[in-house]
Amino acid sequence: MMLALAGLGLALVIGIACRIIDIPLPAPPRLQGALLVLAMTTGFLVADALLA
Repeated sequence: MMLALAGLGLALVIGIACRIIDIPLPAPPRLQGALLVLAMTTGFLVADALLA
């Protein structure tokens, strides 16, 4: 759980830094793409929890 929170924190820091520096976000620009990334991340975390 701590590792997941660290990942979310790092993602927020990268997003804020990209906004401040004014470079494109390293993420899909459409909602469907962002939901796909979210679904893949959730699936990875669930599989990791079930296999542990």
